[in-house]
Amino acid sequence: MNRFWLYIMLVLLGGCWTLCAQEQQSFMMNVLPQGSLNAIVQEGDTIPVINLRPIIVFPPMHFKNKKAKIKYNRLVHDVKKTLPFAKLVYSTLIETYEYMETLPTEEAKQKHLKRMEKELFKEYKPTLKKLSLRQGKLLIKLIDRECNQTSYSLITAFLGSFRAGFWNFFAHFFGASLKKEYDPMGKDKEIERVAVLVENGMI
Repeated sequence: MNRFWLYIMLVLLGGCWTLCAQEQQSFMMNVLPQGSLNAIVQEGDTIPVINLRPIIVFPPMHFKNKKAKIKYNRLVHDVKKTLPFAKLVYSTLIETYEYMETLPTEEAKQKHLKRMEKELFKEYKPTLKKLSLRQGKLLIKLIDRECNQTSYSLITAFLGSFRAGFWNFFAHFFGASLKKEYDPMGKDKEIERVAVLVENGMI
């Protein structure tokens, strides 16, 4: 079971390099936060202006019982464990695309792809093998949150619909779906709350 999540994650990470070699592919991704330093001139004086990140304040959590509190704390733990991997997929898509554009030939690109896939497998295999089924399902949702596309769409883009269908069929045996879309305003509202708090270092 844990091996399944390992392969799914490595397929997504390794596929980022394949994806970047395919110039015809286009993706909708989150806009990177600016947070940049600007300045305005007012009455002859230059005044620095810093664009700060928005601060989101959530109402206090109220739990019906101890079981509900334990469930929430478990979600916090799982988000902290899986969100970095979802962000890794997103950053890899961006950074690798820029690097692949600098390679002169298709042969150089393919050589780079093979080397990076080997390095990714070596680096992340020990950690990904430890993901539980619950954490694997959460990771699928968080990848959609970060990339604005489901894991199924990403795999289809760089491996084709047949391979994507195979992995999704395999996922169903574990009660998961690579087509699962992230719904931050609905059924995934609590996950979104935790993710935002984790991103802002508040929990």
